[in-house]
Amino acid sequence: MTTRIHVRDMTVDDCEAVTRVRVRGWQAAYAGLVPQSYLDGMDLTVAEDVERRRASFARGTTLVNVVAERPDLGVIGWGCYGARRENGRPIARGELYALYVAPEQIGTGAGHALMAEIVTRATADGFPDLALWVLKENAPARRFYERAGFGPDGAEESFEADGALVPEVRYLRTLGASAAA
Repeated sequence: MTTRIHVRDMTVDDCEAVTRVRVRGWQAAYAGLVPQSYLDGMDLTVAEDVERRRASFARGTTLVNVVAERPDLGVIGWGCYGARRENGRPIARGELYALYVAPEQIGTGAGHALMAEIVTRATADGFPDLALWVLKENAPARRFYERAGFGPDGAEESFEADGALVPEVRYLRTLGASAAA
């Protein structure tokens, strides 16, 4: 018997659960790809991240945040998307900013449920496409995104984590009627 996964809008009451899913997701998925000192340090910033999320909700975030939950476990995943930014300004194209599932829930369908909801909503919002950044060396995540219809578009960037450069690649998926063609 499988347990039903429900995807819904995130609320301010979900902030702590979302932060824990994100931190645990980073620590599991990025071990060996991001300096361990950086990943270990994320535990120290959980309370700050929760408060930052609550403040964002109070201000009225422009991002769309959704959570996946199971009746027996509560929040097990989180994703958010919004307008893509170029040179610090939003443009009329979409970006998937985050999609994380609690490590012990990977393979349960939570990630697929979140992705399906985000693609449906971003399409309804009129975005012609959806971009995302993924660690270049994160093969499992890249396979997940490729199965979801995303592909690399050739853009690459790196971010700094505890003195190390971590390379990322950008993926893109066309949305709407043109995606079916």
